[in-house]
Amino acid sequence: MDFTYTILIPLIPLAIFLLLGINYNRITPAVSGWIGSLGLFVSFILSYYTAYLYFFEVGKVNEVYQTFSYHWRWMSFTETLQIDMGVMIDQISVMMLIVVSTISFMVHLYSRGYMKGDPGYTKFFAFLSLFTFSMMGLVLAVNLFQIYIFWELVGVSSFLLIGYYYTKPSAVAAAKKAFIVTRFADLGFLIGILILGYYGGSFDFATLTDPEGSAIANWASTSFMGLSVITWALLLIFMGGAGKSAMFPLHIWLPDAMEGPTPVSALIHAATMVVAGVYLVARLFPMYYFVEDGYALNIVAWVGAFSSLFAAIIALTQNDIKRVLAFSTMSQIGYMMLALGVSGYDGHDGLGYMASMFHLFTHAMFKGLLFLAAGSIIHAIHSNYLQDMGGLRKYMPITHITFLIAALSIAGFPGFAGFFSKDEILVAAYEHNKLIYYIGVVVAGLTAFYMFRLYFGIFWGKDTKYEHTPHESPVSMTFPLMFLAFMSIAAGYIHFSEYVTADKVPFEAHLNYPLAAIAVGVGVFGILLAFIFYKKPTNLPDKVSKAFGSLYQWAFDKFYFDELYLFVTKEIIFKRISAPFAWFDRNVVDGAMNLIGNSTVTGSEKIKKMQSGKVQDYAFAYVAGVVVLAMIFIYKWII
Repeated sequence: MDFTYTILIPLIPLAIFLLLGINYNRITPAVSGWIGSLGLFVSFILSYYTAYLYFFEVGKVNEVYQTFSYHWRWMSFTETLQIDMGVMIDQISVMMLIVVSTISFMVHLYSRGYMKGDPGYTKFFAFLSLFTFSMMGLVLAVNLFQIYIFWELVGVSSFLLIGYYYTKPSAVAAAKKAFIVTRFADLGFLIGILILGYYGGSFDFATLTDPEGSAIANWASTSFMGLSVITWALLLIFMGGAGKSAMFPLHIWLPDAMEGPTPVSALIHAATMVVAGVYLVARLFPMYYFVEDGYALNIVAWVGAFSSLFAAIIALTQNDIKRVLAFSTMSQIGYMMLALGVSGYDGHDGLGYMASMFHLFTHAMFKGLLFLAAGSIIHAIHSNYLQDMGGLRKYMPITHITFLIAALSIAGFPGFAGFFSKDEILVAAYEHNKLIYYIGVVVAGLTAFYMFRLYFGIFWGKDTKYEHTPHESPVSMTFPLMFLAFMSIAAGYIHFSEYVTADKVPFEAHLNYPLAAIAVGVGVFGILLAFIFYKKPTNLPDKVSKAFGSLYQWAFDKFYFDELYLFVTKEIIFKRISAPFAWFDRNVVDGAMNLIGNSTVTGSEKIKKMQSGKVQDYAFAYVAGVVVLAMIFIYKWII
């Protein structure tokens, strides 16, 4: 089967970006919305068609899923070290095509209603298409350099979308913050790529991740500071993934990124961009697993577990509904990372890998739904804050039901998609690392509590007297909500272990009923606690927050990590390190150059009279020279 047609899937949004960007002032907003949506619909159909062909027709040979790669030579350094551009069709790239095309198409449809009347309507759709092209190019990449190119394009796209409201200082600051933080992380990613290229002689994924190939075995003998060079390279690559996926301590950009329009939050920070780091680790998973007893994989597991717990605690205290969802995203991405970190490779032992990809898939649906529902709410009452909400179920029935479905799914309630994927993660953690499993269970309870804190606070709670009576969003916005609500249930019933596995061999996964019962019990407890606290107005939340005292305040202020970064940047880097270098540059380097220049000017002032242009001065100099030479000659002759 020839999958070369899949190059059209990213090229279509690229063409839309160029069309809308170049003809920005000539295309009406209504037409630009339809162009963007119909173009993404074609990519959406092609992605699902590719998934059907791969998973049900030609992808599996002798019960093993195959990889189809199509390369076009771009640059050649040696006989073995080249950089190609192309597309790679395998289990996780096809899965990610489904995720990106589905969420992007729904966001395009939703934005037609949400952004109506915005002066930059056409520009917004151009930026959405650029982001979709970048993300699709990333997931189809055949080698590390291609993925890095699109990785940076995703960063540029997110910068444009986060800072879309460029007249707002907070939006501009958020865009710069996201761009700068991820640039530091991507420096590690680039260094890791160069190390792999130098020692491995290849950037190609198929070569690097072949468990039976020579690459992994050959690099284990080269070490630095007690770890093999390949381990250092993988840790640096994970640094890039942690930055893009907002893992601790590179998480500070994600909450501020909510300054962009809400559809941007759904597209970038719920389902696509932030899972790029998870996808990167999954793409290189054989290397992480087989090198040096999985040392780098342990780092992935613990960073994911800590990030998951850390973000869930902060989400309990936030009042901006988009920030709660942002920290929820960080927590759920941590879940995916810890699942990869506790995974084996062969058969059922690779449950963590499968569970991570499964949760990535289901999370895309219910988190995209949560953000779009939040946008519907904000669109109706023009506020992001819980204290301005309450009783909205009476005015927005579709948003209410779809939000409830998404909340039940992320809380792991039985029957919903999140229940199935989260259960597999907890089973994998229980089988490989009990402490990480216990952290996962605690996070499950916290997730259920803070999500139903949102649900009851928005749709029940106090009977708010709104200045303008809220109303349900138009069909262009509610249709994506209903579609994603359906997916937030149906996605859980996919037998994922038959389609996505670490060793490309399907296996049969089953619910672990005792562990599932524990997770469900903790989740239901969190929901009931939120019901008691927020179903009706009470003073219980205030009492509990005061009882926790400074701990609550620390969580509310995000444990002061923004302040810590500012202190390190301004007080240490700028004042203690940069200031002395700046003084040395001004006074020593510039001073030396100025001294040379000033000496030249002074010297020229002294000698410029030698070329006065007066004949008598030149005649005097000539005669004086002759006299001096004659005297020297006579002196030498006499001596």
